[in-house]
Amino acid sequence: MAESSLKEQLGNAVKDAMRNKEKDRLVTLRMAQAAVKQIEIDERRELGDDDVLKVLDKMLKQRRDAASQYEEAGRGELADKERAEMAIIEEFMPAALSEEELEGLIRAAIGSTGAKGMQDMGNVMNELRPQVTGRVDMGQLSKMVRAALAG
Repeated sequence: MAESSLKEQLGNAVKDAMRNKEKDRLVTLRMAQAAVKQIEIDERRELGDDDVLKVLDKMLKQRRDAASQYEEAGRGELADKERAEMAIIEEFMPAALSEEELEGLIRAAIGSTGAKGMQDMGNVMNELRPQVTGRVDMGQLSKMVRAALAG
């Protein structure tokens, strides 16, 4: 199987960071590479771009959560470190969806699933997930779907 272009980009970024002696960037990129490699080893398969995006998206969510917890605890320097790591990881993510694009996708998903109310939220989210992975915060998406289903 051909190597994922996203994995190649990650590998090239690691090499560039090493050449340019960008220590913090290198640590973050290697962490992302290690997370991808770990899943490949655990599942005994080569990851494609979609799978790599899911790994990076999960890493972003972890950093977002950690940054907000550090902020609440008054540890601004640690929150800044998490945000810096987020910025590096986000370089590999597809462009974020605008609110209008997201609302359009939600309307289409509600229409295609025939959702009538909150009991259908899982179906709508399952319809949307493949289209938006890595392009939107799933917590934000969940709130928007909930609001759309509530009418």
